This record gives sequence, structure tokens and C-alpha cells, in this order.
Amino acid sequence: MRTIEEFKLFNNEQLRKEKHIKEQMKDTKMKRSYKNNDSNENTNYFIGTEVENTRTKGLKTLFVVGLQEVNQILSIANMNNCQAIYFGANHSFAIKKNSDKEWLPWEKMIKEVLNTSKFWCLFDFDVKYQLSFLDTGLAENIKMIPVVSVKIPYIEQLGYNAVIKIDDMDFNKSNPGVWTHSVQDITYPDSFTHWDDYRNDEEW
Repeated sequence: MRTIEEFKLFNNEQLRKEKHIKEQMKDTKMKRSYKNNDSNENTNYFIGTEVENTRTKGLKTLFVVGLQEVNQILSIANMNNCQAIYFGANHSFAIKKNSDKEWLPWEKMIKEVLNTSKFWCLFDFDVKYQLSFLDTGLAENIKMIPVVSVKIPYIEQLGYNAVIKIDDMDFNKSNPGVWTHSVQDITYPDSFTHWDDYRNDEEW
């Protein structure tokens, strides 16, 4: 049993961590390094081998940060013999109101690339946008790979018994049931990508 003082210290530490996480998430520009540039948070494109455990793992990929011109995207991808294009790279899909007006340019950009039928297209977005993503119809294209990002800070501190539950909006609403996975199973080495694995990406 914790003493009152120990509980206060623990609670203050948790509040400090939560404040730190919220401050980090306010900044939508990801600070990271590239093979040919130690630090640049203003890049629009970078190229590398897909290292995450998706259908395109191992393929040469053009990573697109934010909204960019489709002709330029296709030109860079073709020039560098890329097989896949990754939209929303560096957590760059950031909209404020989740409105149709905000979604439209993203939907248009990705659809135009999909319509070439040449490239696999990945789109990285936060789980809170999943229903809006389905409304775009992008998921119906066989070459579309939705990358649904679920942020779970300090996951290892949840302990050995923790589980991740893929739930529904309500009881028996849209899914046939729920899926519950041990954190130990989800964080298995075969599906893990270390931060060091991203260092071979080259800014374009």
C-alpha cells in the first residue's frame, strides 16, 4: 500500500507526463533526422524502404509530408522508381474540425494517385479519423493501405497483464464482436520497428 505522500508524488509524476505528452502533440511537425540531413522538420518529401509491417514492407517508397501537388508527387515517384507512396508521413495529417472541406484536398490528392493504378498508396491517420476516412471510399481501392495510428505513450509501463481492446461504438453496432490482444502479443518482435530503422530515409 502506498502512503499518502507516495500517492501524491506518483500522481504528480503522472500529471507531469500527461502535460509533457500534450505539449508534444501540439506540435504537428515531427522533428527527425534523415540519412542526408541531420535535422529538418520542414521537408515535404523523403524516400526510403518501407520498414513498417505493412503489405509494402521492403518496397522503395516516396513519403509525402502534408498536402502536395499530385503532378509533383508522381514525377518524384517515377524519377526514383518508387513502388509505393506514403501519405500523411511524419504525422502530417492534421486537421482541426474533421470537416468535409478539410478532407476534400486529401481525398482528391490520394484518389488521383490511386487512379494511376501504378503505386501502392498508404495513408497514415489517427484512429479518431477512421469513420471519416471510410466516408471517402478510399478503402475500396485494392491498392489502398490505411495506416490507422493509435498513440499509446509509455506502453511498456502498462505491465505484463495489460491488453489492448479493439471495441465498437456501442454494443453490437458495426463489428461482429470485440478483439482483445495482450500487449505482450502486440509488441512481439516480428511487428516491431525500432526508431533506428528510419534513419536510412533520404530527404528529397
